[in-house]
Amino acid sequence: MDLDPPRESEGQFLYGNYWKDAEDLRVVVLYFRGKGHKVNTIIGHSKGGNAVLLYASKYQDISTAINISGRFALDRGIDGRLGKDFKHRINQYGFIYVKDKSGNVLYRVTKESLMDRLLTDTKSAVLSIPKSCRVLTIHGSRDEIVPVTDAFEFDKFIANHQLHVIDEADHNYTRHQNEVAYAVLKFIKASWEASTDKIDHSVPCPTRGNLVSSKL
Repeated sequence: MDLDPPRESEGQFLYGNYWKDAEDLRVVVLYFRGKGHKVNTIIGHSKGGNAVLLYASKYQDISTAINISGRFALDRGIDGRLGKDFKHRINQYGFIYVKDKSGNVLYRVTKESLMDRLLTDTKSAVLSIPKSCRVLTIHGSRDEIVPVTDAFEFDKFIANHQLHVIDEADHNYTRHQNEVAYAVLKFIKASWEASTDKIDHSVPCPTRGNLVSSKL
């Protein structure tokens, strides 16, 4: 699903609101369950990875959660987007415009949304994820947006957790998307085999050679 703008969705972009993203996931999960579908696994990338983990901690009704490049320390990485003096400017004006290199406005960050991010307690949330939920964290060793050290923090505090670091991969896995797809499919297959549901164990796990091109 496409969470908050600016992507392809309409509406106002919200810089923080991590718990709101988790609630948006809840709406989608309930929709598909209402249509008769089983929803056992949720996958998210970057901020979406955080939404998946928050969802798993609150609703505790999925068996598998996959966090790709999520951020553990939400108080870090802000100055890279908002500038070194972001605290002074947001206290002075109540908001900050984030612009691209050409000076075009990408989105506006309000003081309220910034405080929402700073007050989101990732550690407490992931400690609440039940052991019955298997969690996979995938992270690139050369992630330029979220440092790989955040992935190791998730590994410390999530009870049933597997960490998969992809060597040389950046935040968007520009040259490593098939490796991400392989790791995800392998983990989901293992989760199915560990569950009580009957599955066809004769279906092999896809190999790297026959994966179709993927895009996160």
